[in-house]
Amino acid sequence: MARLRTYSLTWAALIILLLPGSLEECGHISVSAPIVHLGDPITASCIIKQNCSHLDLEPQILWRLGAELQPGGRQQRLSDGTQQSTITLPHLNHTRAFLSCCLNWGNSLQILDQVELRAGYPPAVPRNLSCLMNLTTSSLICQWEPGPETHLPTSFTLKSFKSRGNCQTQGDSILDCVPEDGQSHCSIPRRHLLLYQNMGIWVQAENALGTSMSPQLCLEPMDVVKLEPPMLWTTDPSPEEAPPQAGCLQLCWEPWQPALHINQKCELRHKPQSGEASWALVGPLPLEALRYELCGLLPATAYTLQIRCIRWPLPGHWSDWSPSLELRTTERAPTVRLNTWWRQRQLDPRTVQLFWKPVPLEEDSGQIQGYVVSWRPSGQAGAILPLCNTTELSCTFPLPSEAQEVALVAYNSAGTSRPTPVVFSESRGPALTRLHAMARDPHSLWVGWEPPSPWPRGYVIEWGLSPPSTSNSNKTWRMEQNGSATGFLLQENIRPFQLYEITVTPLYQDAMGPSQHVYAYSQEMAPCHAPELHLKHIGKTWAQLEWVPEPPELGKSPLTHYTIFWTNTQNQSFSTILNASSRGFVLHGLEPASLYHIHLMAASQAGATNGTVLTLMTLIPEGSELHILLGLFGLLLLLSCLCGTAWLCCSPSRKNPLWPSVPDPAHSSLGSWVPTIMEEEAFQLPGLGMPPITKLTVLEEDEKKPLPWESHNSSETCGLPTLVQTYVLQGDPRAASAQAQSQSGTSDQAGPPRQSSYFKDQIMLHPAPPNGLLYLFPITSVL
Repeated sequence: MARLRTYSLTWAALIILLLPGSLEECGHISVSAPIVHLGDPITASCIIKQNCSHLDLEPQILWRLGAELQPGGRQQRLSDGTQQSTITLPHLNHTRAFLSCCLNWGNSLQILDQVELRAGYPPAVPRNLSCLMNLTTSSLICQWEPGPETHLPTSFTLKSFKSRGNCQTQGDSILDCVPEDGQSHCSIPRRHLLLYQNMGIWVQAENALGTSMSPQLCLEPMDVVKLEPPMLWTTDPSPEEAPPQAGCLQLCWEPWQPALHINQKCELRHKPQSGEASWALVGPLPLEALRYELCGLLPATAYTLQIRCIRWPLPGHWSDWSPSLELRTTERAPTVRLNTWWRQRQLDPRTVQLFWKPVPLEEDSGQIQGYVVSWRPSGQAGAILPLCNTTELSCTFPLPSEAQEVALVAYNSAGTSRPTPVVFSESRGPALTRLHAMARDPHSLWVGWEPPSPWPRGYVIEWGLSPPSTSNSNKTWRMEQNGSATGFLLQENIRPFQLYEITVTPLYQDAMGPSQHVYAYSQEMAPCHAPELHLKHIGKTWAQLEWVPEPPELGKSPLTHYTIFWTNTQNQSFSTILNASSRGFVLHGLEPASLYHIHLMAASQAGATNGTVLTLMTLIPEGSELHILLGLFGLLLLLSCLCGTAWLCCSPSRKNPLWPSVPDPAHSSLGSWVPTIMEEEAFQLPGLGMPPITKLTVLEEDEKKPLPWESHNSSETCGLPTLVQTYVLQGDPRAASAQAQSQSGTSDQAGPPRQSSYFKDQIMLHPAPPNGLLYLFPITSVL
């Protein structure tokens, strides 16, 4: 039934919606304000008309903001019969949302009416209003900053008026300029402007929450004119004109044609194309001529140049920078000093090797394209004969026999440097003393000496790998101009673990001293390999080793010690450290018939190196020694057995299970049931071939101390037990029996029976009396 009722309501709702005057025409929403400040409250009411007869008498009205239901609606019936629901939203945090008045109809939520709500901020005051007069478009272009976002539709209007004073009095109004949506600039056409008359300009911003205006700007359109950039170029020098100086550029420019009647001021900026140099500004440029020579630049360097202009001396704005112009400065002749050094070939003394190094005399000394070595013959006036033309820093040439001096120059496309004379002087000066060298680190060497007397004017220091190659081009050299110097740190072309030959030559005025040589390693290395181990003698528990030390090598650090390592088959390692002067060692404490691996390590301050591994086996013990060892082992086993037997015999807890204790028959109850009168029978021991025993006498000790092998327990003995003990009664058997009974009774009354000694008792045999023989009964158990 419930399901049938739901279906009926649904069909009824559909029919009502299709009829005129549906639910959407039954309700109406009214709000306090459709646009509010973001975060402010808002109140809304929904009224359901009375003519909606198809609704319930008390319909429930719901509110929805966006997709969320809003609680807090207050519903009441008015006097005219309409239903009203009112809701207040405390904080509207949505910049744009739809508020809906809804009604539950069936299983769905039917919207009666809805309204759009907006929230935002009033417009901020526009800032940074500025205007430029563009002569190209003949318009006044103004721009501003609109301020923060308002979240509401906001319009901007550029307003202006003409004024003959300082804009205090407003003249004719100018048509408002409205920018396009989203733009913050606007242009006033030329037809609305008076170029040389003041005008007031401001920006007005407006939206549903308020209006704001920027500060008023008072200006004359020509005072804010912005010119177009001029054109910049260069011209090739004519043959009649002198070429530009080194580091200079000849420039020309042409102002913007529409602004030729305006007085202008221009400036230039430039920077090298290579590197990350900043722009350098030059200006103002002279206005009399449109040509300019820019100097002070680096020779043979490519530059980027730009120019701009401004209305001057009247107010105006700088134009944009002109398109870039790329030029290259001319070269200048090298301005360098050439330090030279020469050497004669040993096989051919007339062949000379000349070395040089350029030393710049200025910060910008010009690029060098090559070097020329020449000499002037004495018989030919003005003739210069070239000996060598190279781009390297050395040259080998045959020296003419009459030549005592040559000239060296550096050149480029702009000219040559000043000639440097090279005089081939003889070695006539004194030599320096105590030349020495040492390594400071893997990439430097310190070479020191004692200056000769008199002091030279300088030194030439050469260094290179040793042994030298056929050509000395791999050598590096340096000239030290200080004659009082006592050393120099070599840091160029120094590699680790290399042997270097260092040569120092003193230089005097028109002479030089003999060269001195010294050898040094930049860094010493560890030994390449350790000495090889040899086995000299070996035994069962020792081994004698020996080795031959390696000869000392140049560049190798001296040995500090040796270390011997040996390892057995159980991977147990042992080691010992020996002095560097050791030549052998004996290993003790080895196991017989065992395998060992041994190696030697040679160590120095620069590192350590392991040698090859020596494998050896100790000797096996001989046959006689084996017999002795087996005998000792057997003797030890025998002693262990004897000690075990004695321990078993003397320990009571282990003796009783083997040999039970037999009680003393004399103190047993046997005498109580022995017959008192027995017939005498002759007792003959069969098969012994001896006369019959007629009497046994037992001698007992009153008290005796236990022997060492006897137990502390008086009822047990350490010897073999007596299985049978016999007693012989002398005289009448009855008397003997009575006597035995009286003794037994006395013993029983007096205390515990006294034990007899089994091993110390003496038994005496007498001839048997004629009156008879007493039988002796064996006692096999304790009664």
